[in-house]
Amino acid sequence: MEFIKTTEQDSNYNNLEAMSLSGLLVNINAEDKTVPLAVEKALPQIEALVSQIVAKLKDGGRLFYIGAGTSGRLGILDASECPPTFGVPHDLVIGLIAGGDSAIRKAVEFAEDSTTQAWEDLSKYKISSKDVVVGIAASGTTPYVISGLEQCNQHNIITGCITCNHQSPLSKTAQFPIEVIVGPEFVTGSSRMKAGTAQKLVLNMITTSTMIQLGRIKGNKMVDMQLSNDKLVNRGTRMLMEELQISEDKAQELLSKYKNVRTAIENYNHGN
Repeated sequence: MEFIKTTEQDSNYNNLEAMSLSGLLVNINAEDKTVPLAVEKALPQIEALVSQIVAKLKDGGRLFYIGAGTSGRLGILDASECPPTFGVPHDLVIGLIAGGDSAIRKAVEFAEDSTTQAWEDLSKYKISSKDVVVGIAASGTTPYVISGLEQCNQHNIITGCITCNHQSPLSKTAQFPIEVIVGPEFVTGSSRMKAGTAQKLVLNMITTSTMIQLGRIKGNKMVDMQLSNDKLVNRGTRMLMEELQISEDKAQELLSKYKNVRTAIENYNHGN
């Protein structure tokens, strides 16, 4: 099948500079509404990859994201939110971007074109067959990402990808591809828009469902979250009040003592 890069196809809109502000916002929103429906079509692919991730993490493995530009930044964002949200170690979900950490804020010229750097970046973490690597690239053609997955395949490491083109080189490289076909962008080729939104939705689904499967949520609460600010301490206090049917003062006392919602619940129940 011929590879057609729909993320680069001409926008369904033209003469954007002549559009009213209201017209711009309405039409961008209209395009954005199509993204969750595109994600829905990829649910079987997402489930297949998450099943692999859960199995590997339960066996002591790690999840790596590799990407360039917007895609790389989204992977780093998702990885960085796992420790405070789910109380997991910082080295359980790791995001890597072409060009290194400086590329998080500023584009590094030609970094995404390297066919060796991704494996070098992964090797610094002593990556092994216990781990899973997910490549993120809207186009599905980024050399940094494709070459990284190729090396992983050769080293018996499970690979997945998130892309927004059908039958892309990246999809053909990944063992468990996820393709969310969002179509042309409002601004032609600006894949930080619908494609970026789609990738963020899929990343949310991957880590949230994985962490639930790993037992990091109780009921519907983030009982392992890091209590790193007043908002989260207050949230933790409310969780304890609701779960244990205790007063605010008692909940605050428990949280101050145990520094963790789950631990406070377990110790209170054990003592009563």
